[in-house]
Amino acid sequence: MPPEEPRTDDFFRAVADPTRRRILDLLAEHGSLNVTQLSAHFPSLGRPNISKHLMTLRQAGLVQATRQGREQHYQVDEAAVRTVLKPWVDKYAPYWEDRLERLSKAAEQLENAGSTTDE
Repeated sequence: MPPEEPRTDDFFRAVADPTRRRILDLLAEHGSLNVTQLSAHFPSLGRPNISKHLMTLRQAGLVQATRQGREQHYQVDEAAVRTVLKPWVDKYAPYWEDRLERLSKAAEQLENAGSTTDE
């Protein structure tokens, strides 16, 4: 049976914790890390706590684990994150798209004004 699709609520519950957000950031930066490598970034937590955070991220469908020898290596499930975030972000895109368009036009006008004074 295929894993369940991640839900928006599960995503936000999982990333509400700053440690889990940092774990996701590290996995996004490095691609794949094991618990020992991750725990090196959190000296005050230790491996058991990192494992608990990873379990929460896995249950939310945001992280996958693959066995390599005796170790589990974790990576962000890009498709799951995209599946959850894209529809949510798309709802709010109209609020900033207009501003980005105006900013782009203002930058273009400044660039054009600067090029006419350089001649």
